[in-house]
Amino acid sequence: MKEIKAFIHQHRVADVIQVLKAAGVSNLFVTIGHGMLVAIDDGEQHYSMDLGDSVIRESKLVLLCEDEQVDALVTAICGSARTGKPEAGWVIVTDVIQAVPIGTHHG
Repeated sequence: MKEIKAFIHQHRVADVIQVLKAAGVSNLFVTIGHGMLVAIDDGEQHYSMDLGDSVIRESKLVLLCEDEQVDALVTAICGSARTGKPEAGWVIVTDVIQAVPIGTHHG
C-alpha cells in the first residue's frame, strides 16, 4: 500500500479532486494552507506576516492506494494540477507499513 501526497496550487484543487473521484478514490484528505510554490502571477502571491515571506494559497491532498494504482493516480494528479509553470507543485509517494480502517479493528 502507498500514500500519495500532492502539494498543488489552490485554484487547481477542484479539478484534481474531480479526476481522483472519477478514478474511484474515496479516501481523500484535503488541507488548505500557505506554501512557497512559484506563483503563477503577482495576484496569486501575498506576503505572510506570520511566516515573514511571500506565499501562495496551496492545497495538500493525501490518499491511500494499492501499489498498482500509483502510476495512474500520479499521472492523473500531475495532468490536472498543471499551471503552465515548470514547477506547479509536488507529488510524493511513500510506502505504508500498515493502514487499519477505523471501525474494523478489534484490538
